[in-house]
Amino acid sequence: MYERKVLLGFMRVHILYHADEEGTYGAEMIEELESHGYSISPGTIYPIFHEMEEKGLLKSEKKETDGRVIKFYRSTPEGKETLDRLREFISELHQEVMP
Repeated sequence: MYERKVLLGFMRVHILYHADEEGTYGAEMIEELESHGYSISPGTIYPIFHEMEEKGLLKSEKKETDGRVIKFYRSTPEGKETLDRLREFISELHQEVMP
């Protein structure tokens, strides 16, 4: 379904937003996206995290929480700049397509 391709782009923006605010990790981001109606599995979210880290938008660090080690993601300066640019596009798009 073509809608899924578009939503995968929105998911990336959503990830950048949460990584910029307080940082995030896989299970938390899956829950967050599901609360907004997205349906995403670990097999989808982790490749997105890895791609965004490879592109320099995110950086990760391992943290221990509840006796487990998780990979915690935060925005890089480039990720923050990308999010700022995307906000401009989103604002313009919203004005155009929303009644």
